[in-house]
Amino acid sequence: MSNLKEMRLLALCLLVPACSLLTQNSSATAADTATLKLTFRLKRAAPDPKPLAVSGPVCGNLQVPDETLVVNPDNHGVQNIFVYVYTSRRGGTKLEPVEMEKQTIVLDNKNCRFEPHAMVARKGDTLQVKNSDPVGHNVKLDFFKNQQLNLLVPPGQSVDINLTAGEQAPVPASCSIHPWMVTQVLVLDHPFGAVSDKDGVVTIEGLPAGKEIVFRAGHEKFDFSDITVEGKQTAWKSNRFEMTLQPGENDMGVVELPW
Repeated sequence: MSNLKEMRLLALCLLVPACSLLTQNSSATAADTATLKLTFRLKRAAPDPKPLAVSGPVCGNLQVPDETLVVNPDNHGVQNIFVYVYTSRRGGTKLEPVEMEKQTIVLDNKNCRFEPHAMVARKGDTLQVKNSDPVGHNVKLDFFKNQQLNLLVPPGQSVDINLTAGEQAPVPASCSIHPWMVTQVLVLDHPFGAVSDKDGVVTIEGLPAGKEIVFRAGHEKFDFSDITVEGKQTAWKSNRFEMTLQPGENDMGVVELPW
């Protein structure tokens, strides 16, 4: 039976010579892409975060954590750091157009805080702002290229926001009713950006290999002017660094941040 299948496949390839070329092109495309990985850590343990001062119905009864700096106590990994390909005309990387599937990205008002605290979306996506709390919230988005908004989100409801343009940096989203509620939203016009996870790890896949790329990092607390990369003291001027990536995984190692 297996021999019969092989004979049919061989006959098909003889009739369609391009099949081998398509296979080669597919393999070449995969081989020509690169993955960037890096891990952000504090040089020493951070103090335990203190709860924020909150007030009002519902919220006043909650313990809302300060998420300005979120550090894993087990490995000092720093969460919520943006890393993305910088494409500004002022010293950025010019990328070839990339087709991106439109997605719905959810930003939730939950327990009188935004979830997640840092997020990446893409041009063409829908940002759905939910309210899972039994109290009203609003969302104020201080975009530069997308429309600036200040929308009420009643309890148990949601609003959809169409993202029509990429932004050059993360922008704050806040709740005017509850001023301690702040999150960061980065809208890109390409797929090459991510946020560090609970261990401080950032992974960006599908990057072009063999080309110098300008990356930019972003965080509420750090300016990356005094960091250590794999034990070497350095500075990322204007939060930027350049790399020429090889096909496959490119692990920068550990980026240590002062505290």
